[in-house]
Amino acid sequence: MMEKLSENIMDKVSIDFLRDQVLKNAYGNDDTPIAQLDPRVLLLWYLFFALVPWFLNDVVVLMGMFVLTAVTTRLARVAPLVLFVFALGVFSQTGYMFVASLLFGGDMSTLAPLLVLTLKVATVSLASITVFSGLDPDKLSNGLLWFGCPERLSFSISFAYRILPILMEEMQNILLSYRMRGRAPEHDTFGGKVRWVIYQVKTIVQSFYPLMLNTAKRSRTTVEALELKGYRYAATNMKVLKIKLSSLHAGRREAVFAFVSAAWVACCFACPAVLEVLL
Repeated sequence: MMEKLSENIMDKVSIDFLRDQVLKNAYGNDDTPIAQLDPRVLLLWYLFFALVPWFLNDVVVLMGMFVLTAVTTRLARVAPLVLFVFALGVFSQTGYMFVASLLFGGDMSTLAPLLVLTLKVATVSLASITVFSGLDPDKLSNGLLWFGCPERLSFSISFAYRILPILMEEMQNILLSYRMRGRAPEHDTFGGKVRWVIYQVKTIVQSFYPLMLNTAKRSRTTVEALELKGYRYAATNMKVLKIKLSSLHAGRREAVFAFVSAAWVACCFACPAVLEVLL
């Protein structure tokens, strides 16, 4: 049973699977409720949830904010791979700190501060995932431009999303070339599975330099094409920027989103006082 399960996991976790997950997260969220919102409202919403949780220590308030960001992440339809990496990073880090505290003389009382820290990190992380993974790259770039961010910064964010397919394609080509010139260890036994994992990790590490070199060549070609089309002039000309930002519009949908978020946060702050009176 365990052997069949491990074989299924190895078959599913491949470069094609990772590429599909990354591209889905970058380009497959155009029809979600979060992607349809005005990026300016989302950026202000993110600014609140990225800063305020660090100044709070009440578990009830942090739990309420965590639930709200979890709901928005669900509405953004984030790729499962991103959520897996998020869960692995947040909960493994706090779990490691709890185990370390027990080894150095701590007790179960350390769970409370670790829970507060976990809720803070999880809330901020989910807010970041909601905005930067659930929003269209062009809308995100336009929102940053509207707030006065340098045009090179907004363009870099948009360009980073567009270069993802190139990175994944180059990575796949390099790994295929290694596969043609080498032979992966057999993974029928447990020792073979360990050697197979080590071989795959070693191949990925060796692929890093040619990946960066080939990507740099393609990036240079893209930059030269943008220069020929007058990108710098278009990015600094106010008339062009006005036309570019004319698509931004905050209406009823954004008002409902802001009202629901504000009402939920207000209820979260009121809950500790209500619980104190009732108890």
